[in-house]
Amino acid sequence: MSQGYYGQPGPGMGMYERPRSGIPMRLVLAAIIVVMSVISYYSKSVVNPVTGVKQHIDLNPQQETQLGLKAVPEMAAQNGGEVHDQRFANVEAVGRRIVANSDASRSPYHYDFHLLNNEQTVNAFALPGGQVFITTGLYDKLSTEGELAGVLGHEIGHVVARHGAEQLAKQRLTQGMAGAAVIATTDPNNPASQRNAAVAMAVAQLVNLKFGRNDELQADQLGLRFMSESGYDPRSMIKVMELLEKVGGSGPSEFFSTHPNPPHRIELIKEHIAEMFPSGVPDGLRP
Repeated sequence: MSQGYYGQPGPGMGMYERPRSGIPMRLVLAAIIVVMSVISYYSKSVVNPVTGVKQHIDLNPQQETQLGLKAVPEMAAQNGGEVHDQRFANVEAVGRRIVANSDASRSPYHYDFHLLNNEQTVNAFALPGGQVFITTGLYDKLSTEGELAGVLGHEIGHVVARHGAEQLAKQRLTQGMAGAAVIATTDPNNPASQRNAAVAMAVAQLVNLKFGRNDELQADQLGLRFMSESGYDPRSMIKVMELLEKVGGSGPSEFFSTHPNPPHRIELIKEHIAEMFPSGVPDGLRP
């Protein structure tokens, strides 16, 4: 109940009581949260200068950069620290070559490359603002400079496409929607309503998984473009996918995985290469 003057109980109603209109207050609150979440998400949009895609993002490039830099020490600590040997020199050289010679140079970020001392994990990833990582577990399995370019080009693609910032905005939207669903479907007098709340949260997670898969496919396409512009044979990315398939085995079902299965990605990569080079991949590119 609400409080009257001097802290004494006064007339009012709790969250789950019905207002005079007859609509449960929880539904009113849920509707307000939904409207505010949607307005907040769609009112903030920018056009990516490299991809030309309109994106709903509430961080500027400077904020992305600061966010990425703050996370570097933690990412390094979780992966055995950073390695600074000839392998790292190779990673940095190839990464900077790609940035300098491709449309990635048009993005407003300063790129840093990191080799992580994690032999058990076969992985590469990027943080917002230009922080790019590859583990020794993946690096040591690559056979050519072109394959390294394929990995780094893909991760640079994530940065250029602002996938990190975009995901943060999407998470805020889906969390707001899920929170509204929880309020709307939870009845303190009905234990079964808690299951409805769990379903709402699961739906929000599945939405974000779908976005994640689309991000990976876009990063593949951008990576092919960037490595080709930098003088690397884009077919090297196919070898990277074949490696990931070999290392990962059959893997989980594609629908419930953030990353699409390698065979599916290979087919799309081949299609993108054919579109970029309709007369065939030219000679002289670095394998």
